[in-house]
Amino acid sequence: MSTVDSRRLVQKLWNYCDVLRDDGVSTIDYVEQLTFLLFLKMADERANRSIRPEQIVPDELSWQTLLDAEGDALEVQYRHILTGLAREGGTLGTIFRKAQNKIQDPAKLKRLIVDLIDKEQWSQAGVDVKGDAYEELLAKGAEDTKSGAGQYFTPRALTAAMVDCMQPTPDDTITDPACGTGGFLLAAFDHIQRHHGSALTPDQRRRLANGAITGTELVDGTARLAAMNMLLHGIGTPSGDSLIAIRDALGKEPDRRYSLVLANPPFGRSSSIRMIGEDGRSTREEREIERNDFWATTANKQLNFVQHIASLLEIDGRAAVVLPDNVLFEGGAGETIRRRLLKQYDLHTMLRLPTGIFYAGGVKANVLFFERKRAREEPWTQKLWVYDFRTNQHFTLKQNPLRREHLQDFVDCYLPGKDRAERVETERFRAFSYEELIARDKVNLDITWLKDASLEDADALLPPEVIAQEIVEDLEAALREFAAIAGALSSRAAAQPTDT
Repeated sequence: MSTVDSRRLVQKLWNYCDVLRDDGVSTIDYVEQLTFLLFLKMADERANRSIRPEQIVPDELSWQTLLDAEGDALEVQYRHILTGLAREGGTLGTIFRKAQNKIQDPAKLKRLIVDLIDKEQWSQAGVDVKGDAYEELLAKGAEDTKSGAGQYFTPRALTAAMVDCMQPTPDDTITDPACGTGGFLLAAFDHIQRHHGSALTPDQRRRLANGAITGTELVDGTARLAAMNMLLHGIGTPSGDSLIAIRDALGKEPDRRYSLVLANPPFGRSSSIRMIGEDGRSTREEREIERNDFWATTANKQLNFVQHIASLLEIDGRAAVVLPDNVLFEGGAGETIRRRLLKQYDLHTMLRLPTGIFYAGGVKANVLFFERKRAREEPWTQKLWVYDFRTNQHFTLKQNPLRREHLQDFVDCYLPGKDRAERVETERFRAFSYEELIARDKVNLDITWLKDASLEDADALLPPEVIAQEIVEDLEAALREFAAIAGALSSRAAAQPTDT
């Protein structure tokens, strides 16, 4: 199947999403239903192939039973399948965990099954093509921010550039502790296939498919998307152990170390717990994470992810992590964590990202690249190389989206696979010594040196519509911060004893 065929398939499925949206089915719900139905169709293709047929699901829960059912009986059988497969273990149980039918109109469900899915041969297309088609559909769904779908996505151009810098190998163990739908894991797997595919040994192939690449995800629906997306790319097996763990990654110390971590932890600064009182009222309480392996106790989610990812790495393991600006300058626990990271790890590179590239508006973020080292007295960070890709750079999701070629200069400056001593400073790429960093107030790593052209030259000003959009995004980000603060204050006030 060509790229054109892949896009045709995506468009075909996407058009039907518009039909179901009128029935109240959100984009993320629609993609979940595709997850279930695509799995059943692929299982049917495997069971009926001429060479080495494989029975994955019982006959009474098979794709054929959906093709045979009509009317209300179809909806009843679909619910029966979802309930039955949810009781299974391994990847199967992960994909169908808490699964529910969101398509209540039997006629529309029948059309989705017969016309849109059954007419395609998914197994014959090859795992990469059908996986890419499915991932494109997920990316399209990210624009539906009202459903919350946008929170799961890192721009694919940024993911690709990060992976190109990290150069994953067949011998790596790779994880993402906040994997969403698995974008980083799939990109790492694809990089290995493209650069090492012909030289992979049978043992390396088995490792890559069965445990060398894993993820953790807190949200059930997102975890099943990740499990299915990986399965479509040939990572994992339907009956084997799930490679996506469903839990709070921050909840406990890791029981396994990895050689490579790629991550974009969820936005939002505070971890919180929702509690229902005896009167039925709901409150949220800020949740400080206390772990013996953490350097500091804080409710800041991103700072906790920095500590968690640091603890996930084996000696000489490496990480590339997308983090918001507050991680660079926040005092207290933030300063403690930055000092420890600079001393005990080699924090060698930082990419300052522009605004306008994430589905969540107003986000100012960076990519931190660091490596874990053996304990010693001298600090491991000798130089932090900072690439300013923010100043005088303006992107929007639709009119001027970020593309992989926009990041090529950074990748070239990074010198993947080469000695960092060969790096050369440029206008956007500068090195700062450990002594310079430690001398900064609160070890503030929010470093800039380029001048904003629009402040000095009226002709360099952005078009009014772009300025207006940036103002809207900044206001939306500020409102989210205020809402989080207000929620935390309300929780504290509700927890205070009242005078009697």
